[in-house]
Amino acid sequence: MGNRSVINQSTLTSLGLLLIGVCAMAASMYIPRDLDGGLGARVFPMMSSGALILLGILGIPAGIKKPTKKPQEEEGKNLFVQIPLLLGLSLFYVWLISKVGYLVSTALVAPLILILFGLRNPLILLIAAIVCPAIYHAIFFMGLGVYPPYGEWFDLLDLFQK
Repeated sequence: MGNRSVINQSTLTSLGLLLIGVCAMAASMYIPRDLDGGLGARVFPMMSSGALILLGILGIPAGIKKPTKKPQEEEGKNLFVQIPLLLGLSLFYVWLISKVGYLVSTALVAPLILILFGLRNPLILLIAAIVCPAIYHAIFFMGLGVYPPYGEWFDLLDLFQK
């Protein structure tokens, strides 16, 4: 019995994410297109659905693993620490955006959130620091034309827009 793989709660959660993502993607197809034929109001639901599908797919293999001996009381205690820390990071992120813009603040805070939830791989943290701001920039500012928040002290966008 010692080396058997199990389907644990993480796998079931990932399957749930996948199912919700597929249903949401199907529902978002019924949102009418813009008059000019663009995606328009479909953008957010389709991107959110795609993210749920991707997270579900990535989480399924990670959830199938050997049983762990970690008691559930310990996991519950971690949440009481993680939730206030996440709230603090969120408030810090909003403050930091106003001071140094969204590019630098996202590059700093995204890895901190991953560390908070147990990801410690330096390569993944570096990738998150680069990819998260790039994805947000592409979605909101290039794709949707939303005006980017500029920093009071410094803004990396100044270097890119000249």
